[in-house]
Amino acid sequence: MGSSTGMLFLLALAVVILCVGLFIGYWLGSRSRAADRRAAQQSAAGREQQLNVEVLTSADSQSGQSADIPPKPRAAVIINPIKDVTGDFASVASAVCRQEGWQPPLVIETTEDDPGEAMARKALDAGVDLVVAAGGDGTVRAAAEVLAGTDTPMGIIPMGTGNLLARNIGLPLDRQEWAMRIALWGQDKPIDIGHAQTAPDGEDYAFLVMAGLGFDAAVMADTDSDLKSKVGWLAYFEAGARKLVGSPTRVTITVDGVQALRAKVRSVVGGNCGKIQGGIVLMPEADITDGILDLLVVAPKNALQWIGVAASVFSRQKRKGLHTQILRGESVVIECEEEIDMQLDGDPLGETNYLAMQVEHHGLIVRTPTREQTRLIRQEGWPLPVA
Repeated sequence: MGSSTGMLFLLALAVVILCVGLFIGYWLGSRSRAADRRAAQQSAAGREQQLNVEVLTSADSQSGQSADIPPKPRAAVIINPIKDVTGDFASVASAVCRQEGWQPPLVIETTEDDPGEAMARKALDAGVDLVVAAGGDGTVRAAAEVLAGTDTPMGIIPMGTGNLLARNIGLPLDRQEWAMRIALWGQDKPIDIGHAQTAPDGEDYAFLVMAGLGFDAAVMADTDSDLKSKVGWLAYFEAGARKLVGSPTRVTITVDGVQALRAKVRSVVGGNCGKIQGGIVLMPEADITDGILDLLVVAPKNALQWIGVAASVFSRQKRKGLHTQILRGESVVIECEEEIDMQLDGDPLGETNYLAMQVEHHGLIVRTPTREQTRLIRQEGWPLPVA
């Protein structure tokens, strides 16, 4: 490597290391929260249900007749046992359901061979009122593939490193009992679901947040799992520093049937929503409910130009930044001159030279925090953790 190239690489690497330091400081600072001020109280929905039962009981005692009380609702909880590091979420879910007036949940564990699809089908066959995906982004995506197009809502218990969809819909990432109560009593929100194929008329894969080709997928594939278990999502920065210098790939991008771009790029990411780890927003205009995919094209020509990419991302450039560009449409086809890495919601799927994406408008119902629940989360005023 020549001296000038070496200097550019060292400068770019220094910028990456600086970014990592800033995020570490931000991450540690966010951990030093004020002490919990959570009052020992039932949730508003639980109190309302208890009050309704009391009213019915009072009316029955006065009239001497028995009223038809509808059966308690029931949830299925799909748990990834690898992500459930404490091994007791099934007990937490059962206790929360009992406190909130629900039946004991149907608990189903995922397996190494199946991240959740067969489990979600079993839950639907059991006729449950709600399916809760407790795990990482892979578990959530697998359950969503089955629940898409049905009337059964999906709750989410974030247990992974990325927790990308949970971040984008405002779920608490470090309070499982809070997330469970939101799953039971949150508001139903129809969201878009992305579909991807790696060949024309090929197998369909669902994604909820982002699908990408190139640099981002290579980082996901090469992130050290042991380091990720120790420092969480910051491990991606270490992998990113190693993948910073690389060769661009010529791609042809077609949006809604019209060729939109032909260029050499390092990465192309299709986003159903825009927020990733560390509060970074890759696509500021991306909306998970608008029926449109935002497509981020990253095309630095050398290591130094990654500084411009970082500046564009951190300043939240909406359409055109330094060595970045955002396209929008309902369907996208990306054709590459060579096979490159691919990822769906942070899960690497190998290499491909073709990626088609479409968005299914309001294809999935998820449980999101109500305004009151969001207020309680911000004030840390939720009920005490379950026993």
